[in-house]
Amino acid sequence: MTIPAISDYGVIGNCHTAALVSRSGSIDWLCLPRFDSPSLFARILDLNQGGFWAIQPLSQFESQHRYIDATNVLKTSFSCNTGEVQLLDFMEVTDSHQICRPHAPGRLIRIVEGLAGTVEILCTCVPRLNYAQEIPQFQHFGQKITFKQFQIHAPIAWNIDPQTHTLTCRFTLHAGEQVAFTLALQDSSTPDAEPYEALESAIAFWQHWAGQCTYQGHYRDAVIRSALALKLMTYAPTGAIVAAPTTSLPEEIGGERNWDYRYTWIRDASFTLYALLLAGYLENESPFFDWLKQTVQVEKTGIQILYPITSEGQTVEQTLDYLQGYRNSRPVRIGNNAVGQVQLDVYGEVLSAIHFAWKAGKYDPSELWHDICPMLNWIVEHWQAPDNGIWEVRGGKRCFVYGKAMLSVALRCGVEMATSLNLPGDCDRWQQVCEQIRAEVLEKGWSDQLQAFKQSYEDETLDAANLLLPVMGFIEGTDPRMISTIDATLKHLVSNGLCYRYRNAPEGVTGHEASFVLCTFWLINALILANRVDEAAAWFEQMLSRSTPLGLFAEEIDPATGEHLGNFPQAFSHIGVINVAVSLAHIGHTGTVKSQHKAAADAAGHGGSGAAKQRRSSE
Repeated sequence: MTIPAISDYGVIGNCHTAALVSRSGSIDWLCLPRFDSPSLFARILDLNQGGFWAIQPLSQFESQHRYIDATNVLKTSFSCNTGEVQLLDFMEVTDSHQICRPHAPGRLIRIVEGLAGTVEILCTCVPRLNYAQEIPQFQHFGQKITFKQFQIHAPIAWNIDPQTHTLTCRFTLHAGEQVAFTLALQDSSTPDAEPYEALESAIAFWQHWAGQCTYQGHYRDAVIRSALALKLMTYAPTGAIVAAPTTSLPEEIGGERNWDYRYTWIRDASFTLYALLLAGYLENESPFFDWLKQTVQVEKTGIQILYPITSEGQTVEQTLDYLQGYRNSRPVRIGNNAVGQVQLDVYGEVLSAIHFAWKAGKYDPSELWHDICPMLNWIVEHWQAPDNGIWEVRGGKRCFVYGKAMLSVALRCGVEMATSLNLPGDCDRWQQVCEQIRAEVLEKGWSDQLQAFKQSYEDETLDAANLLLPVMGFIEGTDPRMISTIDATLKHLVSNGLCYRYRNAPEGVTGHEASFVLCTFWLINALILANRVDEAAAWFEQMLSRSTPLGLFAEEIDPATGEHLGNFPQAFSHIGVINVAVSLAHIGHTGTVKSQHKAAADAAGHGGSGAAKQRRSSE
């Protein structure tokens, strides 16, 4: 067999960790008890030795899967010549209080139901601990097996193959019959509810959370699916938000662009918070601010760009050379050396998210001011230095235009919060440097050759990140320089309706990448802010049609084949879905949002509000 396409997978989780489940009912990726724990199943990274847990009909079958409406509960339907069954996969979750406990991740539960006829089922479980470095030593207790710190329950006794270290059980289901499997930590403190009670609790939890979305309209299903994916990628005990729950899914099949995304990037987390606030999720999002306060410290080198999800987590990058990688894409990496990079744009994204949360009435920045003020002072002292840029290139530091612009945005947000709330700080100096940075970016960041904002002062190269300049309030979306930048992007960075991050830039790694999903959404938002709304709406429709059958997005899509590539699901990509849908609602094109959320976006100078003002003034 071959490993399924990335788009073939669904994701389930409990705000502690997540699992990838294929359309054929196989869990091919799972780390327990946390996102950043060593894997228990990792067949997606090595077909032969990674480990998996499959439940499927013994005979040839056809299958399809979908989520139960507005939940992260996955339903896989199997049809074979003797009948039909369905598999319900989910992780136990009851309420926000429960998921915030550090040691209460609950169980992974798999319920099999007979729908029609009679179907013989085979369950095959091949745990491979610590990224497939350890073979489990099973302790057999009939229907329960224990190994290391784990326990797994079946509805009938397990069979153990001592040669292959594999667990199997075979049973027959008739229409109307139901059985359940569970996997948990042996020392889990969560009371064991009956599996069907746990199912109802999980459905209620996700549907209650999803129902808080205030966006209404044609794209509501896509917005809610994206919001559910983002919520799933939040580590509830600390408030940290992972960029993706996987590592080393390749940006190029057979290539080396394989990275570990099971960490919190300040940028990604700030964008995630902003997107959830835009969609109306204004309650229970404060844990991110708590995490920020407890974790992010301004040092001589500034703030780190990424952090582990807990204080004991590790970020040191290493390769697991014994694993073959997804479809022979080596190396497999754990940890991420980008932790040592300087990326100046993160200051703008952090301050912009806090600023928007304040304007939305969600957060009082004075609670974080003793951390914010040193950030602003650091910018004043270091804004002229080069950095590694938003894309974490490993080809040397440069003066990236987007990074410089975001320093200006950070100072503008800081000045407004300080003056409005009477908070201490050198506002006159911050404002002076803010204007100085902006003037320099408009001069040195513009390319007469490209007729567009360029990637860095040093390079005559386009960069899709500059499409964010009007979104973040740096420049008007209808400014001729932005219009020209959009047109240059459409001409040089777009292929088959998909936008690349950049082309022909010094990267420090070999090979090629596919188009970057979020960049296409950035392009759509830039079109909205340029008053090219019908064009933007058409682009949005075609992008949503490129999602997986479950409405999920990986990091990248190959323009030639439509194949999803990179870590999956990707928070960045789903941020883009929400931002565009809400932007179209803000300008009254498609959908609606609550007036107070639109007012907050207008006041903060973000989202589609600028386009709305421009559109009204032209009518």
